[in-house]
Amino acid sequence: MNSTLLIIMAIYLMAIIGLGYLAYRRTNSEKDYLIAGGNVHPYLMALAYGSTFISTSAIVGFGGTAGMFGMSLLWLTFANIFVGIFLAFVFFGKRTLIVGRNLGAQTFPEFLGKRYKSIFIKRYAAIIVTASMPLYAAAVMIGGSRFLEQTLNINYNLAVWVFALFVAAYVITGGLKGVVYTDALQGSIMFIGMVILLIITYAKLGGPMAAHDALTSLASKVPESLALKGHLGWTSMPAFLSEYWWVVVSTLVMGVGIGVLAQPQLIVRYLTVKSPRELNRAVVVGGVFILMMTGVAFVVGALTNAYFAQTIGKISLMASIDPLTNAPNVDRIIPLYINSAMPNWFTYIFTLTLLAAAMSTLSGQFHVIGTSISRDLYESYRKTTTNSLLVNRIGLVIAMIITVWLTFRMPPGIIAVATAIFFGVCAATFLPAYAAALYWSRATKTGAIASMVVGSLTSLFLLTFVYAKGAINLGISMAITGKASLTGFPWTVIDPIVIALPLSALTMVVVSLLSEPAEKGLLKKLLLPIGTTSISEE
Repeated sequence: MNSTLLIIMAIYLMAIIGLGYLAYRRTNSEKDYLIAGGNVHPYLMALAYGSTFISTSAIVGFGGTAGMFGMSLLWLTFANIFVGIFLAFVFFGKRTLIVGRNLGAQTFPEFLGKRYKSIFIKRYAAIIVTASMPLYAAAVMIGGSRFLEQTLNINYNLAVWVFALFVAAYVITGGLKGVVYTDALQGSIMFIGMVILLIITYAKLGGPMAAHDALTSLASKVPESLALKGHLGWTSMPAFLSEYWWVVVSTLVMGVGIGVLAQPQLIVRYLTVKSPRELNRAVVVGGVFILMMTGVAFVVGALTNAYFAQTIGKISLMASIDPLTNAPNVDRIIPLYINSAMPNWFTYIFTLTLLAAAMSTLSGQFHVIGTSISRDLYESYRKTTTNSLLVNRIGLVIAMIITVWLTFRMPPGIIAVATAIFFGVCAATFLPAYAAALYWSRATKTGAIASMVVGSLTSLFLLTFVYAKGAINLGISMAITGKASLTGFPWTVIDPIVIALPLSALTMVVVSLLSEPAEKGLLKKLLLPIGTTSISEE
């Protein structure tokens, strides 16, 4: 391993340890551990939100996916900024902060449970988080570990354990304060790394115009196997309603672009600032950050085709053949490009960028899974808050173990798909009940329960028996029915969110209108200025 890189990584890790220790010293209560004390600066909140949102799954997984599908993934960048930042902060974040603070909620499952006055909703939401989020966390860990494996030439299993143990250490000790403090540093490193990556990539290809012209000219090089699925080139959308069109639009753009609104690890960030006004100040910082993270990853991912075509005469997919499986692996495209095209000094920077991306997202995921296990499940049954910090920390250890186990079990090339699946499941399960909790006074507990159950079960059924990526990897449909999927095209490539989310929303509306109304004026009361009222769970 290069001594210069060792020194850089040592300095970075010491900085993380220092911030983790600072957070530990400032974590004196459950409020500090769960919502960072509720007084985080909007700049820090925006960086923490963005760096938790953007992980190695975005840079390595989705960047590699852009190497396959091309610039069409920039529609996801638009969705990330408009939906994931603007709508999220302005229309969801402000009301979440007001309602959540007045309810005394400190986790997302607790927020839903108290808003609808239902312990079942709280527990069910916690179970969904505990069962599904490790899939996303494992995808993040795979992306970071694969890059370390190639860059540092270390054993993949060792890389996984190093990631898991180091991240768990500072989250266990510092809670959400540890997450926010380290995320701010990691977000800054990520931003700098991606700016440099874009500049060097364009310089390698002769400038922006030459680079994009070269990529456009490769349309004639699209392999027949890809063209039959709708691939029209790396600067065009796939053919309308083709297999690849459905993958890009329904899974990558809609699944992640809409699903971001219902991400528990992001929603809890709204509760960390002092007032709704702070969220307005965070919009610009968050928007610019997401633009540079996803925009650069997708542009560079697509342009790797031009680079590999010019240097080795192959498109990125063909350059990414995994020696173990002898098959293309999109998760290898970005690491391969960095190690092939970039100067050594940038490899050091990008290594830190990916370390920061993986660790910032994993820390938020570990924190949410851990608090769901401890506060929302264990303590709701024990009816006690004795040694609550200890219980939360034990829950986080359990979260780490589950994630590491999944990391070793998941198949190659799964990063972007696993991320999109998780985002879609969260959207179908939580988004209608969450949006109604903020904006619809007629929403009822019965409607929320029905919506969450229908959304999650519909998603699970489609992932298991219909949607090809899920059904084939799970293997349950084949074992039970003898078929990998119960249906044919196009249903095998239409993401479950397209069906499950509208069905969940319809269930929320219909059941709420048919059930007994909630307390009159409850939502209006909850939206009074923070501190005016406080409603405990019943």
